[in-house]
Amino acid sequence: MTSWQPTPALVRACLLGIGGAGLAIAIGQEVLAVLSAPFVVLAGAGLAGRPRGRPQVTTRLDHRRLHEGQGTTSRLEVDDLAGVEHVTRVAARAAHVASQPTYGSVGSLVATGPPTIGLSPRRWGRRDVGAERVALTSPWAGWRWGPVHVPATSLLVLPRTAPYDGRAEVPQPDGLVGRHRSRRVGSGTEFEGIRHFATGDRLKRINWPVSLRTGELHVVTTRAEQDAGVWLVVDALRDIGVSGGIDGRPSTLDLTVRAAAALAEHHVRTGDRVGLVVVTANGTRVPLGSGPRHLQRLLGTLARTRTDARSTPPERLELGTESGSVVHVLSPMLSTPLVTATASLQRGGTSVVVVDTLGDALAVPDGAERLGLPALATRMQKVERDDRLRRLAALGAPVVPWRGPGTLDTVLQKLARRAQVPRVRA
Repeated sequence: MTSWQPTPALVRACLLGIGGAGLAIAIGQEVLAVLSAPFVVLAGAGLAGRPRGRPQVTTRLDHRRLHEGQGTTSRLEVDDLAGVEHVTRVAARAAHVASQPTYGSVGSLVATGPPTIGLSPRRWGRRDVGAERVALTSPWAGWRWGPVHVPATSLLVLPRTAPYDGRAEVPQPDGLVGRHRSRRVGSGTEFEGIRHFATGDRLKRINWPVSLRTGELHVVTTRAEQDAGVWLVVDALRDIGVSGGIDGRPSTLDLTVRAAAALAEHHVRTGDRVGLVVVTANGTRVPLGSGPRHLQRLLGTLARTRTDARSTPPERLELGTESGSVVHVLSPMLSTPLVTATASLQRGGTSVVVVDTLGDALAVPDGAERLGLPALATRMQKVERDDRLRRLAALGAPVVPWRGPGTLDTVLQKLARRAQVPRVRA
């Protein structure tokens, strides 16, 4: 309906007014004329106030990219409000999106401005919001335009980054930008030691107190200020559990994506180069990079992650890592091929850290039947998973459950010490 149509109230007022006046004249009852007079006035006011324009309505979101839990406002824009007194909006419910008002129905007079609807996404991903029906009403509720359908607008919801701030150093930094100390001697500000002067040393590095005391020139050596190459491997093969958004119980994919977002923000903020590999049927790969723009690219890629239970990961993950990179594998570790690929990385000499994002997905609820087939299958799956994790730990790949801030501090400190030990490879 795209034209002005009379409302049931106007039709009712016309019928009662004309019918009452005609009946009063026909039977000569003045009381009927008095009773029908208000309806005649309402009908005349409604007919006189018929709008002549053909308005066009559109909706606009204040923001097109948000993090989980943040909010935006959907605003209605009408190009012609001549003869319009009241605006009504009824928004469709979207999955994992909270609205204000709660049920998405709102109306207001044009004098106070078109009504707005507040939207707050509760889970990461791409959300289609703003699908609604809009109706305009003329003065005296005589004419109505619509309701017309307004199409939805795509909103990209980035995963919420937990307040993660690890204090441990990356085991083997490689690069020349970030704050992590390197084991390689170079130009920097971190003190390494004092040694004898050699040809090519800079004169400003001479340590005069030691040189005067020993009678020979000595220079101060420093560690190079380097950035680390960090790879984030995100397991998007399966999503176990039902996601309750940021207000409810997370699924395994929720924990995986949010943990990856927190690690990416932490390493980019410290100046490291971060790459991303999403393990799906048609896996996504983001090369190493740094800076705020690269962080937005990583978060956008994580927000567009979708599960595909039919996909099978490769037997070996070809990340193109260099010596000195560290790989964080974020996964509930329920896929045997992914475990095999992780073990291959560890055997190849790469520093691998497995971040367990299973959480409580396989926990049997209280009061549930513990002797039934579903509970038995869950226990068998947990036994197989624990065996995989023990084998990874035996290969030297630490497995750490994700618990937010400080999750990887102890593990990275141990890996940094182990990286300084000479290796003998067969």
